[in-house]
Amino acid sequence: MVSLTVGCSSTKNAQNSKDKVLQPKEVMSVMQKVADWQIADIREHNIVSDDWTYGALYTGLLAYGNLSGDKKYDDFLIDIGNKLDWNTGKHRFMADDYCVGQMYSILYSKYKEPKMLAKFIPQADSIIANPHTESLEFKGDVYNREWAWCDALFMAPPALAYLSTATHNIKYLNIANKLWWKTTNFLYDTAEHLYFRDSRYFDKKEANGAKVFWSRGNGWVMGGLVRMLDNMPANYPNRAKYETLFKQMAKKVASLITSDGTWHASLLDPASFPSKETSGSGFYCYALTWGIRHGLLPYKEYFPVVEKSWDALVASVHPDGKLGFVQEIGAAPGKTTYDDTQVYGVGAFLLAGTELYLLETHK
Repeated sequence: MVSLTVGCSSTKNAQNSKDKVLQPKEVMSVMQKVADWQIADIREHNIVSDDWTYGALYTGLLAYGNLSGDKKYDDFLIDIGNKLDWNTGKHRFMADDYCVGQMYSILYSKYKEPKMLAKFIPQADSIIANPHTESLEFKGDVYNREWAWCDALFMAPPALAYLSTATHNIKYLNIANKLWWKTTNFLYDTAEHLYFRDSRYFDKKEANGAKVFWSRGNGWVMGGLVRMLDNMPANYPNRAKYETLFKQMAKKVASLITSDGTWHASLLDPASFPSKETSGSGFYCYALTWGIRHGLLPYKEYFPVVEKSWDALVASVHPDGKLGFVQEIGAAPGKTTYDDTQVYGVGAFLLAGTELYLLETHK
């Protein structure tokens, strides 16, 4: 009897702890801790970057900063923009190098300072002018001109879509739409409802014989997908097609969450990389929560997945605010440890937390 009583008390305490993690005040608190740790680390190392890794971080800082109402986050990002002279990376047609355009467009929509888009607009116009007729087979330097790898669908299409919103010019959304489906038609596995990272993985197999589908790679896609929808008019011709794709992926992804509350680096062979992984998981938590909040996913079916994943993400935050278990930069599944962190993981964490806060406060 004593053992049973202790067990029930322990279960109740665990549930109460999980419920507390989901409370809006707690969500805001852990986001602030993670955001402030990351900014302090950047300042300590004097980093000013237009790199895709930081471009992903900036999206999360923008979302959290807007939610918190604390202008220090916008001020930090505006300072970065000024130091970069509001320019993107040196490879003008490579998706990674204009991921930072998302930040520029979002800040322009808020502050209306022409310098924020003065260099990105002509770059986007030159992207539109390109023929985009090459094969997406991953060889040579095709990645410098085409979206030939699935990660690109977070880096580039949202940058152009946010530019479309900022300038009220549909042509930027139209080119993003055109190239989104070119990449999807090439890399999306219609049987598994997941994306291959690039053509080199079409015939590769995991240790258990399953196809190789990288967690963060598909997380990039789902994050990019909802950010496209965020900038797409309700009557946009292909909107229903995006929503169908989103629902297909969401159903598959939700079915693959592991017992520890994360999606391991290899989606179809999680045992081959048994540690938690928080960057792909952060993007899935973000996208699924967004889907619930926008009425595309049923709450009863998907919120338990969100709840489980957010609890695991919060448990991966160090006491000082550092986010752990982030797979290092790569192109395929890999191992993680408690001390592994990267800025894009923080971006995903902040996007997920922002959506969760909005969902929990607008029920």
